[in-house]
Amino acid sequence: MHDIRLIRDDPAAFDAALARRGLAAQADAILAIDAARRARIAAAEGALAERNAASKLVGAARAKGDEAEFERLRALVAAKKAEIATLEEEAKAEDARLTDALMALPNLPLESIPDGADESGNVEVSRKGAPRDYPFKPKEHFEIGEAMGLMDFETAAKLSGSRFVVLSGALIRLHRALSQFMIDRHVDENGLTETWTPVLVRDEAMLGTGQLPKFAEDSYRTENGWWLIPTAEVTLTNTVAGEILDESALPRRMVAHTQCFRSEAGSAGKDTRGMLRQHQFEKVEMVSIVRPEDGEAELERMRGCAEGVLDALEIPYRTVVLCAGDMGFGARKTYDIEVWLPGQNAYREISSCSWCGDFQARRMNARFRRGAEGKPEFVHTLNGSGLAVGRALIAVIETWQEADGGVTIPRPLRRYMRDAERIGPDGTLA
Repeated sequence: MHDIRLIRDDPAAFDAALARRGLAAQADAILAIDAARRARIAAAEGALAERNAASKLVGAARAKGDEAEFERLRALVAAKKAEIATLEEEAKAEDARLTDALMALPNLPLESIPDGADESGNVEVSRKGAPRDYPFKPKEHFEIGEAMGLMDFETAAKLSGSRFVVLSGALIRLHRALSQFMIDRHVDENGLTETWTPVLVRDEAMLGTGQLPKFAEDSYRTENGWWLIPTAEVTLTNTVAGEILDESALPRRMVAHTQCFRSEAGSAGKDTRGMLRQHQFEKVEMVSIVRPEDGEAELERMRGCAEGVLDALEIPYRTVVLCAGDMGFGARKTYDIEVWLPGQNAYREISSCSWCGDFQARRMNARFRRGAEGKPEFVHTLNGSGLAVGRALIAVIETWQEADGGVTIPRPLRRYMRDAERIGPDGTLA
């Protein structure tokens, strides 16, 4: 959420930043609501002062025996009391309007972020590893998995509909190996604290990280009001909601492996084959809570943590910085890491690492204090996939596919796979 004081101080700059996101000017409308709210607050304070002054004179009028003045003052006190109640209710309504308006607006991009309306405006910042030359035409992951008999979309559709999969045997073991490898690496080498969180959350948690109110259709809600998390960013970030942390407790770096659920609203016709875009999937998510001055450096650190997983698995990838028009709702700067998928002959996203500044912290009222006498300040929050497990499975299958339909198991994963070196075309470990 945005600081209304910054909009008051420079409405033109606020609108210019929104324009980079492809949005129309909003400052005038927001400031009109803010002015109406402040006017009612001021009027209520003025009416309260008048009521208090009249209240002091009521007793004096009665003591003097001035019954007419006593009745006038008593009526005035009653009228001011009713006026104050009305003004306070109106101020409360305007405050709610202001909050709703601010909640609906995305974060402002950093000035250094490239301009652009969509992914075509993203800028590549690095590339690691060259795509392999295959002595055969590379297949897509679902062709390999289905031929092994270990990737079943037909049964999943019978159970749940489209955009689900049933994995079995060596492939689900490889999937599990990837998640365990990622967690172990982030905890043992990158210093993150492994955290287990619920996958069902209240409205407040989804509001805090920006999934609500604007993107309700992108998530699933149970009949009794819980939301299924679209990412552990929601739960990990909200662990500090409503808190005032000691500066010594920062940075707080967490990682969680969870199920995630997304309705994929608006994605009809996109990635209908295979596992790339699923309603239910697993992700290893990183979240950092830091001081404002540490946000940008922490983003680079988080990006390195995600890239390091791909380095270890020897999977080619590139990293792009997203342009202003392609960033997520809560981000002020985002890196997307894209793996090379030889079956698709294209780079596809496997991680997004974002610095949100104090945008989420304001929504959650998450703050910290510098020293015992310091004034509470909003923390900065960051999140990033470290990585999406299903997409990592896709990348391993396609990158390490063999001519006979088998798949080589990357060396870091073999200790989780009974020391097997490959999955044969018949789906057995060898």
